[in-house]
Amino acid sequence: MVLIATWNVNSIRARMPRVVDFCESAQPDVLCMQETKVTDEDFPAEDLRALGYEVAFAGEKSYNGVAIAGRLPMEVVARGFDDDGPPDASRLIVAEIQPTPDNPRTPVPIVNTYVPQGKDPEHEAFAYKLGWFTRLRSMFDHNWTPRHRLLWVGDMNVAPEPIDIWEPERHENHPDYHPDARAAFAHVADWGFVDCFREHHHDAEEYTFFDYRHPKSLQERQGWRVDHIMATKSLAKLCTEAWIDMEPRLAEKPSDHAPLLARFEF
Repeated sequence: MVLIATWNVNSIRARMPRVVDFCESAQPDVLCMQETKVTDEDFPAEDLRALGYEVAFAGEKSYNGVAIAGRLPMEVVARGFDDDGPPDASRLIVAEIQPTPDNPRTPVPIVNTYVPQGKDPEHEAFAYKLGWFTRLRSMFDHNWTPRHRLLWVGDMNVAPEPIDIWEPERHENHPDYHPDARAAFAHVADWGFVDCFREHHHDAEEYTFFDYRHPKSLQERQGWRVDHIMATKSLAKLCTEAWIDMEPRLAEKPSDHAPLLARFEF
């Protein structure tokens, strides 16, 4: 069994106590993090190594940042895009993991993304977000096929369906729910991915993000499901369960996101 988790930690240094608590309680084999908000030289890797994880990261000061911590053999194969656009290394990191240390089978790539938020549908940042999804789809096209065992995880900044957002009729012009954003996300997902959480919870109105700016967002369940674990079909068949862990979001000084986890039988 391999337990994969993804979590927008919203500043790894500020959230390190929560990350340590989560790793000790949930015991993920691989933890993919987004919005670490720290330069590489200041990333608190030793705190994770003390828990038995090796960690790879790509970050910048105060913004963005992605990292993968793993207790399995892991090799980083990419930081950022390799095309004609900006690399955006602090938004995308790819590592290959071995399901078990002594397993000689082909390693499983994990693509960990922090997709641009987009600010507003009329802002140039929204066009950049849509283009970012197009670039991501091209990356999948050029490097793998849907027959591969492959994971795409992270904060996608898209709630794909009405069930994934509180009062969806109020948010149709929001950059994380706008029809164009949802279509861009679907175009990547249609490459060959299965939504692991939704596969196990067809009708669940559960969310991973609760806005700090609304103090009662948790109590009133005013959330968004914008964090996802997507697996190619051959790998999704091995996913035995998926769930959102609300405990870190309820803890003292939390991230505004809750971790999402999925267990795989490989």
